Amino acid sequence: VAQSERPGGDWEERNISFETAPTSAYSSPARSLGDTGITPLSPSHIVNDTDSNVSEQQAFLVVVAIDFGTTSSGYAYSFTKEPECIHVMRRWEGGDPGVSNQKTPTTILLTPERKFHSFGYAARDFYHDLDPNEAKQWLYLEKFKMKLHTTGDLTMDTDLTAANGKKVKALEIFAYALQYFKEQALKELSDQAGSEFENSDVRWVITVPAIWKQPAKQFMRQAAYQAGLVSPENSEQLIIALEPEAASIYCRKLRLHQMIELSSKAAVNGYSGSDTVGAGFTQAKEHIRRNRQSRTFLVENVIGEIWSELEEGDKYVVVDSGGGTVDLTVHQIRLPEGHLKELYKATGGPYGSLGVDYEFEKLLYKIFGEDFIEQFKIKRPAAWVDLMIAFESRKRAAAPDRTNPLNITLPFSFIDYYKKFRGHSVEHALRKSNVDFVKWSSQGMLRMSPDAMNALFKPTIDSIIEHLRDLFQKPEVSTVKFLFLVGGFAEAPLLQQAVQAAFGDQCRIIIPQDVGLTILKGAVLFGLDPAVIKVRRSPLTYGVGVLNRYVEGKHPPEKLLVKDGTRWCTDVFDKFISADQSVALGELVKRSYTPAKPSQLVIVINIYSSEHDNVSFITDPGVKKCGTLRLDLTGTSGTAVPARREIQTLMQFGDTEIKATAIDIATSKSVKVGIDFLNY
Repeated sequence: VAQSERPGGDWEERNISFETAPTSAYSSPARSLGDTGITPLSPSHIVNDTDSNVSEQQAFLVVVAIDFGTTSSGYAYSFTKEPECIHVMRRWEGGDPGVSNQKTPTTILLTPERKFHSFGYAARDFYHDLDPNEAKQWLYLEKFKMKLHTTGDLTMDTDLTAANGKKVKALEIFAYALQYFKEQALKELSDQAGSEFENSDVRWVITVPAIWKQPAKQFMRQAAYQAGLVSPENSEQLIIALEPEAASIYCRKLRLHQMIELSSKAAVNGYSGSDTVGAGFTQAKEHIRRNRQSRTFLVENVIGEIWSELEEGDKYVVVDSGGGTVDLTVHQIRLPEGHLKELYKATGGPYGSLGVDYEFEKLLYKIFGEDFIEQFKIKRPAAWVDLMIAFESRKRAAAPDRTNPLNITLPFSFIDYYKKFRGHSVEHALRKSNVDFVKWSSQGMLRMSPDAMNALFKPTIDSIIEHLRDLFQKPEVSTVKFLFLVGGFAEAPLLQQAVQAAFGDQCRIIIPQDVGLTILKGAVLFGLDPAVIKVRRSPLTYGVGVLNRYVEGKHPPEKLLVKDGTRWCTDVFDKFISADQSVALGELVKRSYTPAKPSQLVIVINIYSSEHDNVSFITDPGVKKCGTLRLDLTGTSGTAVPARREIQTLMQFGDTEIKATAIDIATSKSVKVGIDFLNY
């Protein structure tokens, strides 16, 4: 262990605080704690049978899933009495030309007093209609979900920046948004039922990207508590579902008429590979258009045709490409029930359709100057939002075979403000900029050639393809049968074509028809039957800090601690589970410890996590404290205590949460804690 090169005393710099830690010259937490800590009892590894603790299910009348997306959001629900009907939420007020959608933009508006005002199209339209000077006082936020992905040290106090540059607490915004969905859904359910619908009858499901780190997943749960979706006491009323898993569950139910196959591997429904992309999609769009009036989707209680071709052990990849992130998950089928097993830990990155917006912004920088664009955003925030809406609808018209140009209307205030700012016209700027594939049309529009538009997609699509290539190199992934392309960005023909060109000869590429709603519907199915996902991969290595008997030559000298004549090695990381290890849902991992000093009455067990596998000491780089079990045994009668007290520590791996328990075997006194990534 390259522990010895490290200078002593760097513990304080890595500012991990310990209870009652006197500032000491030592680099070791165990010494500064003043208590002697715990030491493993051999035999240390006991993993018990997972079936022993099947939790009793609370009865819910309805499952409501919220797909809280980077660019758009929505909810869907299903009554547990008729699980084959999935209802997608009511049509939202508002809506954009050229974008037909059951979801609403993830935008939120707060009053100048920072009170919730509106969400979605309503927030956007209201903000837009405000007088520019008044608009500066209001707080408008969009695409804020990405902040949870990009913030390395996320806490309950992380800030978001509104369009006017003011800061607000992220937790508050997420809670407002969830509260809004809760109210909308309960209202719709009450209207349907004809009487007041109680929140306690609802099982809530919120979807998050699988590649999010643990703090971000926990943050969503905290926001749900704050929004009053569920209380921490009834935490199991809320399931945090992983987006690609939800998609995977829905894809299993697909019938042939509900999807489009892109790959050249097989002709489907009489189409050959080459004309499938165009013709199949047009036909599918017609089909969706006809069905759009009905918000209820029937999910047959069978396994879809595609699925019936899968055999035990077959593998498939779900590529969930949304607004902010792309998430890749590899699943394997376990028969007879068709349970899913995650084969390879979720990977992906910030390669969502936002990347295309960002390229458009860079293009505007190039033509009009970054100084102007940044100034325009702050001074005319509503007009900037307008311009991005205009771009959004043109972005959706981009296609590989398109030949006619795409026109993007510039808001009047853009043209006007540019003239004031620069002293010459927008038209002049375009002529001067040498961006040859963007022209000015006399109707006040930017005219982009199809090549120009395709160029904006290129960096994002290239990242997705490259990531998939890496994934296909992995031995676990080499024999994949299907690739399901889901998520809002999967609607982009340019992405479909790129995926097909790169992987069409390796596996069959399937796109569900209502691809933007796949995750939402899958999340509802997951809420109806959470046991369908059986095995996941642990994203982190977990363990506790312990003392071991000091072994000369094996342990670094600076870890030596002599207490009552016994030589201990401090700060040892005793591993519970390794990163990327398979974990069955509900699995318990047990370890037994004993206090290093038998008379000790307050036993503190610190839980640590790391992204690395090979962790030896809790002082290794990248090891973070994520929980404390404090077992207070004062007041338990002194006579019955055995010479070696056994403290059993259990870790249970749940949906996206992990719970830890410590039990004093002699007195059965126990203490529980949820692993916490936000407050340490």
